[in-house]
Amino acid sequence: MKILILGAGKMGSFLCDLLSFDHQVAVYDRDPERLRFTFNVERFAHPEDTAAFEPDLLINAATVKYTIPAFEAILPYMPDKTIISDIASVKYGLPEFYAKTGRPFVSTHPMFGPTFASLSNLSRENAIIIKEGDHLGRIFFRDLYQRLHLNIVEYTFAEHDETIAYSLSIPFASTLVFGSVMKHQDAPGTTFKRHMDIARGVMGEDDYLLSEILFNPLTPAQLERIREKLAELQDIVEHRDGDRMKVFLGEVRENLK
Repeated sequence: MKILILGAGKMGSFLCDLLSFDHQVAVYDRDPERLRFTFNVERFAHPEDTAAFEPDLLINAATVKYTIPAFEAILPYMPDKTIISDIASVKYGLPEFYAKTGRPFVSTHPMFGPTFASLSNLSRENAIIIKEGDHLGRIFFRDLYQRLHLNIVEYTFAEHDETIAYSLSIPFASTLVFGSVMKHQDAPGTTFKRHMDIARGVMGEDDYLLSEILFNPLTPAQLERIREKLAELQDIVEHRDGDRMKVFLGEVRENLK
């Protein structure tokens, strides 16, 4: 299969390395410097140069902010046969974009980073495949993610957004609050250091990605749950209520099973 990858960042380069052994792969990035670190693939720095490649599959690995602009820059040079795809963690606007293009598409979300995951061992990581879209495209990504030993689930676009509001918005918001009240510690404890590692990892993400995840229309309801539980915990602590604290801790342990 001929595959064109948009974006030679961490995920784009990872996909180049992964796919180039079994497929004819090319990569496009408007920054020629990034192309220096891709091997065994054809490299393009200008959209019009990709026209002769005529890929069967286009994988958009641009950052969230540029997912749709990257599509718009390259699609005029793509044949009608090309299946277009994204791996974006935020799907806002993509269903409407795909409908407007009228092209076959597939949308997935590999949920393994690269902030925390080890790309050499992904057996404990997950991937989402969106149910809407091209059948053959979904089969391709299912086979790819199975090769990586990822746990695969299928959601609609709407179900994906709901899941992300829960699985990313809650830890991201909690981490931002944690980081916002931190002071330098000369002798930090183990728990503190672990939280700090998570906070530094999250803050290493692109500001636009963090904003878009938190701006998910379903996020405010999750933040309200955090606010309610924090208020409950504060009341328990202020009143030094051992019985309520025992119940609260029991509920937390039950949730973490």
